[in-house]
Amino acid sequence: MTAHTGSIAATSRILNVSSPSISTALSQLEKDLGAVLFVRRRPQGLSLTEAGRTLSAQAEIVLNNATELTRMAGMVSHSIQGHLHLGCLVSFAQIVVPKLRRSFEAAHPAVKLSQSELTQSEIFTALRQGDIDLAISYAIDLPNDLEFQAIKSLPPFVMLAPDHPLAQNKILKVEQLNDHAMVLLDLPLSSDYFLSFFNRTGPRPIIAERTKDLAVARSLVANGFGFSVINYRPIGTHAPDGKPLIFVPLESEVPPLPVGLLSLKGLASRSIYSAFLDLCREEMK
Repeated sequence: MTAHTGSIAATSRILNVSSPSISTALSQLEKDLGAVLFVRRRPQGLSLTEAGRTLSAQAEIVLNNATELTRMAGMVSHSIQGHLHLGCLVSFAQIVVPKLRRSFEAAHPAVKLSQSELTQSEIFTALRQGDIDLAISYAIDLPNDLEFQAIKSLPPFVMLAPDHPLAQNKILKVEQLNDHAMVLLDLPLSSDYFLSFFNRTGPRPIIAERTKDLAVARSLVANGFGFSVINYRPIGTHAPDGKPLIFVPLESEVPPLPVGLLSLKGLASRSIYSAFLDLCREEMK
């Protein structure tokens, strides 16, 4: 600024900064650079030296580039375009992700969306490392450095084969499950949640089978290996092998489990993230 005004007093008035402060800053700059930038003539004010003119020209280039970079960053953050890498909890990715991808890319043709199916702990790591931009997951043991935007809450269900002794119930209590074999969806953090239903009633469940794949759990239940507790109820009423399943609401003190969108803090305000969240709330309601 002083290079253009040629006067500390004029610069002081424009910037609303005291003249001594500006004079001190200029002297410190010259000291740091080891060069004289201004010739000080009291009646005429300040004039740039050769070194001052060179530095002033370069400073203007840098400032103009910084302004353009800020403008471009604003365009990116407020536009719905580019690549969006979505993570999803592996237990229900097959139910929600393909439909969401198709709908979002149809609504926003400038976006290319890719996906990864992950466990809860893998989602946390992938977000922190920048391997994914967003993730659809449960609100289970969420760390403080991530931001969760709720989509909906999911009540628990007991998944049963039609010939299971409990299959004719309209609603089940946890105590009724204690004497029956359980097929546990054994994913990190998720398994702790499913077992928490039994922590409040006393006896631990009789875990007959463990699997990390919801499709396998459905087939094990349909073939009589036990019941399973789930939150994200499949759209169909059959296991992958074609055998039928029954879903009975589970009455429990454990509250419904929120499912939502996870991201690093501060990124949820980007237009592309907001647009995807809006779509999730519409499609998954």
